[in-house]
Amino acid sequence: MRRARAAAFPGASHRWRTAVAALAVTLACGGCGLGPGPGTRDVTLTITRGFGSRVVATVVRRQVPGSETVMRMLERSFRLSTRYGGGFVQTIDGLGPSGPSSDWFYYVNGVQAPKGAASTSVHAGDSIWWDLHDWRATQSIPAVVGSFPEPFVSGIGGKRYPVTIECGIGVDSACRTVTDVLDAAHVPAAPQLLGVGSGTTTLTVVVGTWAQLRAELIAQLIARGPGASGIYARFVHAGASLELLDPAGNVVRRLGAGAGLIAATAGTSGVPTWVVTGTDAAGVQAAARSFNAAALHDHFALAVHGSSRLPVPLDPTQ
Repeated sequence: MRRARAAAFPGASHRWRTAVAALAVTLACGGCGLGPGPGTRDVTLTITRGFGSRVVATVVRRQVPGSETVMRMLERSFRLSTRYGGGFVQTIDGLGPSGPSSDWFYYVNGVQAPKGAASTSVHAGDSIWWDLHDWRATQSIPAVVGSFPEPFVSGIGGKRYPVTIECGIGVDSACRTVTDVLDAAHVPAAPQLLGVGSGTTTLTVVVGTWAQLRAELIAQLIARGPGASGIYARFVHAGASLELLDPAGNVVRRLGAGAGLIAATAGTSGVPTWVVTGTDAAGVQAAARSFNAAALHDHFALAVHGSSRLPVPLDPTQ
């Protein structure tokens, strides 16, 4: 039960499980003593289940009260039940865990928040996403792609970051596609050669075949499975095959030539790195064609193969 409680804490992860007791006090306060402030605008709140596979509700607030927190906005929009001093979201409009290994988690602009929902402020343009899902394979999914074009447009915690696109050799068309999509979203991006490095204060999109990415830190995290990266897919056979995993972390499908993947994860800095990759150049190009809001909407990560788009983790019945 200890593990389940940590997972249920909005935005919690195993790395700070020991801080639950102290945080519960903060969450119970929920921003006590803050003034009304000037307010903010254009905030989207989405509720899904099953890693985004089923949309429960979406709310768009054109005007948001000052000093709004993620928890307050959730309470204004839905009927909640909570536990442990209000720090754990148990149900949203009556929807809650179906077993001991599922809970509510939330993301702001595609990034798992490092604090409880009552301590996370809402900023202009934020896309807040609550999802009820199975955490058997991992309690921490640092970043997801389903809020695109966030976090590139509005940033993280109200702060915009410079954007860099690192491109491998022989994937020029895919790199141009990614650059054009970001440009259309009014996100200036600086293309550079893969492997140059962008630092931890830059939002980076890495574009290249898996063979080209293998030396990159994000590739090493993905190779270690969802427990390390939060991504339910991995490349095997020197990048010639892409394995898709189910919520329990089991391999349920393998893709070969022409397979691509769009995914994101984040290290200790909390600033995510995105990958647009594939088993070969054709797979990278296929992934790049799905690098847009319509294709990525409400998906944690997306595999592509020919004309097929496969959200991961993959439903074992697919």
